[in-house]
Amino acid sequence: QVRVMESGGGLVQPGGSLRLSCAASTSSFRFAAMGWYRQAPVKERELVASITTSGTSTYTDSVKGRFTISRDNTVNTVYLQMNSLKPEDTAVYYCNLKIANWADYWGQGTQVTVSS
Repeated sequence: QVRVMESGGGLVQPGGSLRLSCAASTSSFRFAAMGWYRQAPVKERELVASITTSGTSTYTDSVKGRFTISRDNTVNTVYLQMNSLKPEDTAVYYCNLKIANWADYWGQGTQVTVSS
């Protein structure tokens, strides 16, 4: 069983920054496509950013230029650096790990609240 665990959420003022981390308990991490999703109250879960095994990243339009996804395969961890945070970024952020068609795991989520 693969475990995926997020950390780094919290309360931050508008314009501030946070870095989320997602650690995975699998030696196959380097073969995994990783994604950060978020879900705000009464909204659908949305894909915020993703990164392929080769390091190619994609972002939803609302976070382009503010968020950066990265991975460190030596410690089986993916990061989401979030800058210039806005109140509309408030949500529970989830990490997802996918490997081909045999692995699809989610973390428990970490709350990010942007408020003054």
